[in-house]
Amino acid sequence: MTNSELLIDAQGIHAWYGSSHILHGIDFSLRRGETVGLLGRNGMGKSTLIRTLLGHVTQRRGSIRVQGRDLSKGKPYQVAKLGIAYVPEGRGIFPTLTVRENLLMSARAGSQGQVDWTYDRIMATFPRLSERLENLGNQLSGGEQQMLSIGRALMTNPDAIILDEATEGLAPLIVAEIWRVIGEIRRTGLATLVVDRNYRTVMANSDRLVVMEKGRLVLAGSAAELEREPETLSGYLGV
Repeated sequence: MTNSELLIDAQGIHAWYGSSHILHGIDFSLRRGETVGLLGRNGMGKSTLIRTLLGHVTQRRGSIRVQGRDLSKGKPYQVAKLGIAYVPEGRGIFPTLTVRENLLMSARAGSQGQVDWTYDRIMATFPRLSERLENLGNQLSGGEQQMLSIGRALMTNPDAIILDEATEGLAPLIVAEIWRVIGEIRRTGLATLVVDRNYRTVMANSDRLVVMEKGRLVLAGSAAELEREPETLSGYLGV
């Protein structure tokens, strides 16, 4: 793998919340065009890893390079400017802006000048949103808010998109719709890091899997490789 393929390259990552040592020496990478599934039981550090890579966790140590630039001490806006989009757990949409405003306020060309994700393309990808354009963010269902959060992230024309708890608390039909969209994103070649509790669905939609336990990476490999180790995988995931 050449350095130009690496969108995120993190080495020896430690992170703390106050006096609590959460991450213990993690190495993690995300390269162009790949989909990585990040798995682990609740409380194992998945969201903390994501937030540390994005600069949200300030008590951290180790090397973080984004698009080849050293952002070990970087701020979230610097990571975002380098083309890493984030769909957080809890969605983070603007509740008093309309669907249209939520989308248009984030529209911009990507880090390489790309404008692949236009407003019209978002409307075609999320037809449900096209019926809710004048609704405020807080007037949407949970599933619609998640679609809006993903659509807003795509409007930044990112090089990678990170989805934390992509289908948390959503009805089965909406879950299926979110995974349809994730599959469509994957087919466009956009690098994706996805966290979701349904490890079988994550496995079916990922090139590579990374498993965390107690703030450490304990298992990693291609989805095909780990599919052949169901007992090992289920042991770490408690399923």
